[in-house]
Amino acid sequence: MAEGGRVVAGKVVILGAGQAGVQTAASLRECGYGGDIVLVGDEPHPPYQRPPLSKAFLKDEITAERLHLKPPTFYADRGIQLVTGCHVGRIDPRERHLELTEGGTLSYDHLVLATGTRPRLPALEGIGLANVFAIRSIANVDALRPTLTENGRVVIVGGGYIGLEVAAVLRDKGMSVAIVEAEDRLLKRVTSEPVSRFFDSLHRANGVEILTRVRVKALIGETKVSGVALEDGRIVPADVVLLAVGAIANTELASAAGIAVSDGVLVDIYGRTSAAGIFACGDCARFPSRRYDRSVRIESVQNAIDQAKCVAATIAGKPTPHDPVPWFWSDQYRTKLQIAGLSDSRDDVSVDGEPGSGPFAVEYRRAGRLVAVDAIDNARAHMLSRRRIAEETAS
Repeated sequence: MAEGGRVVAGKVVILGAGQAGVQTAASLRECGYGGDIVLVGDEPHPPYQRPPLSKAFLKDEITAERLHLKPPTFYADRGIQLVTGCHVGRIDPRERHLELTEGGTLSYDHLVLATGTRPRLPALEGIGLANVFAIRSIANVDALRPTLTENGRVVIVGGGYIGLEVAAVLRDKGMSVAIVEAEDRLLKRVTSEPVSRFFDSLHRANGVEILTRVRVKALIGETKVSGVALEDGRIVPADVVLLAVGAIANTELASAAGIAVSDGVLVDIYGRTSAAGIFACGDCARFPSRRYDRSVRIESVQNAIDQAKCVAATIAGKPTPHDPVPWFWSDQYRTKLQIAGLSDSRDDVSVDGEPGSGPFAVEYRRAGRLVAVDAIDNARAHMLSRRRIAEETAS
C-alpha cells in the first residue's frame, strides 16, 4: 500500500484491526455510511479474537483460522479495504494523514484509533533470556507452545486472569506450574476476598504452587531462563517464564500527535478525542461513565464492540452515548467466572451461595446500589445481574 511513497486516500481510516476496529468498520456500513473505509493492522494475520489465545488456542483446540473475526469475503463484500502488516509512524491531525513507517502516507477525513494494548513488561534483570514470554498475539503463542515440554516447569509472574487461565491450561497438560504474585492474594486488583479464596483453592487443588506477598528480583539463567529469583532470597526453578502483570494502552501515536491521553486515549461519551475528526474505541480508550461517576478504560470484548458501534454511529451522523454495564468472563479448568459491572468502588460485599460447594455469586454495592456481580458457574445470576445493575446505576 505504501510502496514508492504512494498516497492512498481513505474517507475513514481505522488504525487497529482487532475487535474494536473490525466492529467500527462493520457498523459504519450498517449505519449506511457509503464512503471509503480503510482498516489498518500491524500484524500479518487477518483480524482475530484475542481471548482464546490463553485458552482454546493455547490448548491447540482451535486453529489460527478459527480465531478470525470474519470470513475472508466479509471485507471485500462490504467495500472495506483491509491492510495488514502495516505500521504507522506518525499521525498528522492538521494535514489529516498518517505517515507510514514503510514510506508514504494514508489520508483520512475521519480517523479511528483502535490500537488496543500491549503486555506490561516489568524492568527485570534477565527479561531478555530465551523462554520468557508474554501473551498478546498469535505469534506469542506460536513461540510459547514448543517450549511447553512434558514435565517442564513454568513460572507465571502475576496472579490476574491471564495468569490463572494459562495456569489452568498448563496443568491440564501435566506441566508443573508456580504463580508468583506480589499482592497478598490472587486477583486482588479486580475482585473481592471470597472470589480470590475460591480461585486460590481451585488452583491449589489442581496442583499449582501459589506464592503471594513476594516480588520477583530477577530472572536467572545463561542464555535460557532457568529460574526466578525472589526478593526474599528464594529461587523458583523454571524452564519457561510467563509474564502476566497487566497491559498498557497503546497511546504513543496519539500523544505524539497532541491528542489528550491519560492511561488511555481520552474520549467523550461519543468516542471523540480532543482532536477534530479523530475518535478512539476499545481497550485503548478512556471514556467518562456517569454510571460509575468517573472515567474508565475497559479491556473487554463487549466494550470494544459497544464503543465501536458508538463511534461508527457518531461518524455516520447518528450519535448515541456510550455508558454500558461492562461484562467479562474467565474460563479456568471447568469453572466459568462471569462478571457484570465494576466492583472497585464497592463499599459492601455479600455472597449468595457457598463457594466451593456449587454455583455462587458475589454482589458488590456502593451506597446501597448494586454496581457489580461476580457469578461462578451461575449463568442465571450473571444475566439477571446485568439488568439489575443497569437499573440501579441508571441515574
